Amino acid sequence: MTNAARACYDTGAHPERRNLCILAPAILRRRRPMASDTIDRLTDKFRTNRERFEAFCRSLSDEELERPVPDSTYRVKDFASHLATLDTELVRWFEAVRQGRSDEATRSADGSPFDVDQFNDAVVAERRDWSLDQIFEEAAANREHMLAALEALDDEAIERTVHFPGDNKRSPADVPFKLFLFGLARHDNIHAADMLKALPERADDPELKAWLDDPAVKWYQDAMSGPPKR
Repeated sequence: MTNAARACYDTGAHPERRNLCILAPAILRRRRPMASDTIDRLTDKFRTNRERFEAFCRSLSDEELERPVPDSTYRVKDFASHLATLDTELVRWFEAVRQGRSDEATRSADGSPFDVDQFNDAVVAERRDWSLDQIFEEAAANREHMLAALEALDDEAIERTVHFPGDNKRSPADVPFKLFLFGLARHDNIHAADMLKALPERADDPELKAWLDDPAVKWYQDAMSGPPKR
């Protein structure tokens, strides 16, 4: 027992003091930030979708993984490399939002707008010869760091607005951070749908169809259709 605890339970202590000591643990618990149900749901969605995405990738043959994806510079396997690496940037974004620097969340370290296309193309090219085992080993480590950063956020933080810098298909815009997170939690399904463009023989798989039957997946596919804007 600590000295403080001994003092609380000292038979000579004033009754009011003993009552305060007994209540102290409950008071401290009430002062801690409450766990966010929204963050918990998002974390579960991130984990579940990653598990399904990895299982989908591992079900593909080497020939299927190497197929070029129509209307994309990526091969099928490249989408796994993309998803494995973006989490490193998301950690930085989440930390900025947590610290109240929402306007900096989607900026590069030098303050310039973050070019997501340039980042993605570079990391994918570096991993072109990687095996799936290598890709998902990196993905697992990066995902745990990202989820830790996500779980450090509270409800106040996720209600903020962040600036999306745009990409080669979408214009820059200020977006509610919570909405951004709900879409991001479906990032794996979104790119599984992209991969299926090169895998028509798998498109009728009932489990895949059910997994991809999500408004966020459809919205993204519509938003990314058409020629590049830059």
